[in-house]
Amino acid sequence: MQCWTYFLQAISLAILLQTTSGQKIVLTNDDGWAVAQIRAQRDSLVAVGFDVVLSAPAENKSGTGSSSATPQPLSQPCEFNTCPTGSPAEGFNASDTRLNYVNSFPVDSVRFGIQTLAPQFFGSAPDFIVSGPNVGNNLGTVTQNSGTVGAACEAAKEGLPSTAFSAATASQVSYTTLTSSPSSGVTKSALIYAELTTNFTRTLLASAARPVLPAGVTLNVNYAATTFTSSGTANGDCASASDFKWVFTRLLKSSTAVDVEDCGSTRLPDEGTVVGSGCFASVTVMNATSKSDVSASVQAQVLQRLQPSGLLTCFTG
Repeated sequence: MQCWTYFLQAISLAILLQTTSGQKIVLTNDDGWAVAQIRAQRDSLVAVGFDVVLSAPAENKSGTGSSSATPQPLSQPCEFNTCPTGSPAEGFNASDTRLNYVNSFPVDSVRFGIQTLAPQFFGSAPDFIVSGPNVGNNLGTVTQNSGTVGAACEAAKEGLPSTAFSAATASQVSYTTLTSSPSSGVTKSALIYAELTTNFTRTLLASAARPVLPAGVTLNVNYAATTFTSSGTANGDCASASDFKWVFTRLLKSSTAVDVEDCGSTRLPDEGTVVGSGCFASVTVMNATSKSDVSASVQAQVLQRLQPSGLLTCFTG
């Protein structure tokens, strides 16, 4: 029986790797190229077979929305002293050239990943842009100022499918904590959010049907808080990726909007209410230019892509 279990696990892994193998991802954020969450995310995507290039700001650029400026040489060290003063405007990790920084805003970082790094490493455009997970949620009107959301919107405006991911209890700490404090609540949370993001990305890209998303939109995904003490002890129900339930949502609460029909209603729950109600992950379709809710017909195109996977659940809170 044990041998049969191992055989089935091996088959499942082979199918997973075949599904993701060769799919090209540009990974970005607004918290910086050396923050623990983005490095955990990179490792998680690579582990299941995605081809990943990281292109993120040299420093924490949270709250910069869709700002843009020409990258400049470093006038101070990169975050967590990961590159020295005087480093070039764009640079990379000497031991892994797929880890790249851009000394400017998130929009400029993802643009560099799409226009420069993707041709260099992939020989083509990326298949998908993962922005985040962000350190902290980006819900409702907060999306207007989020650099993580801004980067995902920029990718969509360049014609590429993208999603912004944001996590309630992610932390602005160095990637070195992943190995120096592997049992801490910070590390366990980073790994859970990375797993959730990888699972969602794999689900969204599983179908060969194209386009992945309607033109001019991005997705805004938010994760509720994990439940760990600082020492890493589970202290509640949100202590593993499997504890989270996915809900299709809208950006802002509305008593008059008519949304796509889901769970027997034409009024989707708003993402803030959902994420604040327990172990939930919200999925909102957002206009990439206005960063606002979209029509029911556009919502329907995304819902139809996700429904066959069985990922989504009904929210009754």
